[in-house]
Amino acid sequence: MFIIEEQIYFWGFLVLPILLFLFLSHVYWKKKAQHKFADIKLFRKLAPDQSSFKANLKFIVLALAFCCFVMALVNPKLGTKMETIKREGVDIVFALDVSKSMLAEDIAPNRLEKSKRIITEIVNKLTADRVGLVGYAGSAFPQVPITTDYASTKTFLQSMNTDMVSSQGTAISQAIDLAKSYYNDDDQTNKVLIILSEGEDHDSNVESMAETAAAEGIKIYTIGVGTERGDPIPIKKEGRIQSYLKDDNGEIVITKRDTGTLQKIAEIGNGAYIDGTNTSNAVDDILKELQKIEKTEFEAKQFADFKSKYQWFLAFGIFLVLFDILLLERKTAWIKRLNLFNEHEKEDA
Repeated sequence: MFIIEEQIYFWGFLVLPILLFLFLSHVYWKKKAQHKFADIKLFRKLAPDQSSFKANLKFIVLALAFCCFVMALVNPKLGTKMETIKREGVDIVFALDVSKSMLAEDIAPNRLEKSKRIITEIVNKLTADRVGLVGYAGSAFPQVPITTDYASTKTFLQSMNTDMVSSQGTAISQAIDLAKSYYNDDDQTNKVLIILSEGEDHDSNVESMAETAAAEGIKIYTIGVGTERGDPIPIKKEGRIQSYLKDDNGEIVITKRDTGTLQKIAEIGNGAYIDGTNTSNAVDDILKELQKIEKTEFEAKQFADFKSKYQWFLAFGIFLVLFDILLLERKTAWIKRLNLFNEHEKEDA
């Protein structure tokens, strides 16, 4: 079993016809020049040690060396053995609040960016766990299904913003309900839901939905972002604050973190509430909580352990180059002395 790592370098073999054309052109030019200088018999007497066979052999050796270097760049790999890899971890779904209140800047740079940073740092510390991503405001929407592809998860996370949902609010219950569909009961993995929000303006049935999730074995952790003193919601244009969001009475809206609600959700969900003001502390706290959860084997794969073999082609190519350098275009003396075809007699005649 073998694989090719860099197939693009196979295009290098297209150089061989060009080299062959240049070599044949050179041979044709050399013979033409020799004919101008003297006929074949006279030229053989003037240059008795000149070997046309070795000239051809030198080109073949160089061509083979070139092929070896191309194969070294291609880097073929041979499968040496089959290995079984088992993954053990937890299924973690992040539910990110993308309502307008998350634009408040009571924690720098704002609540939404702080939440993204916390999620990114958590994902960076994970190894074998699977992750998923849900966004919500007045309604919830799927963003990334359960996966071990951390890179794509972080890419989709950075693209999330407050314009993704037209209806405003903090529909935590819908986020919990949507997250429930992410987990595969057949895998029998431990399930974790991490909700990031300021907790304000939540829907009325969030506690009953948390109870339902807890009954299905989902542990709910909440991370509160923002401050309890609150802050206005800026309306920006080209990065500059133009005004602040106002209510129907024309009063500036002050959004505050509802710690009590978030703590209640975490308590019902058999999880814990974590203060998201300090990123490193929040990440450390959630990782400590995840370490307490028993890991479950959810994936086992067999694959061949492939090893690169480019070094063999590289070494043989270097050997051929050195051999070509040492190979002279003169006839070999001891072969000439064998006189296999009675060449000396023909010359004397």
